Amino acid sequence: MELVRGRGGSGGRLFAVAVLFGWCFGSVRCFGQSQDSEFTFLLPAGRSECFFQTAIKNGTMEVEYQVIAGAGMDVDFTILSPEGIQVIMEARRSDGVHVVEPTEEGDYQICFDNSFSRFSEKMVFFEIIIEGQGGDVGGDEEWAGLEEPDGSLLEYKLEDIRESMDSLHRRLERSRQMQTVLRAFEARDRNLLEDNLWRVSFWSCASVLVMLCVAFTQVYTVRKLFDDKRRVCT
Repeated sequence: MELVRGRGGSGGRLFAVAVLFGWCFGSVRCFGQSQDSEFTFLLPAGRSECFFQTAIKNGTMEVEYQVIAGAGMDVDFTILSPEGIQVIMEARRSDGVHVVEPTEEGDYQICFDNSFSRFSEKMVFFEIIIEGQGGDVGGDEEWAGLEEPDGSLLEYKLEDIRESMDSLHRRLERSRQMQTVLRAFEARDRNLLEDNLWRVSFWSCASVLVMLCVAFTQVYTVRKLFDDKRRVCT
């Protein structure tokens, strides 16, 4: 009888562990595709480009942009509400971070204008972070369908597991966003250094050519001073 009870207790522990892993595996599906987006595009000279982002009422939308290549490294930036009202307007800026809250339901228009530049195209990176829009698609419904069994499951509650995984998910998303922004900063600095290197090399070569021309001119002038072709009669 003791042997049977011992096996039954071990089987119960294994079953509990299996249920725990089943919940953890099922909770992975609770994190749907993130609503955040990022994009890098080439803005031609003398043109403007607009993008649309859907938002719901009373949410939060954060837009961060950077000009990572192009002469001057600046653009005009505008955000329009779904009603066409100008929410944010910036002129000739190389980067910026803006938060729109609370948002209105509808499609926001995000525009980058390079019409003031007639010859130089710009490479622009921007990122949109949406909060309060149900970034975890289907998460609440999936968790609501799970019922916690009677008693404590390995001293953890279902709510504790959910809060821990939600916190981990948010931190991972924020880390990914920060890494993307840092890569954009690195690309902009690299393009700026390469542009400066080209300018320094060009003007260095031009200075060397000018110095050579001046040197040859001086040598020719000095030789002409001592070159006397007059004949002396004796």
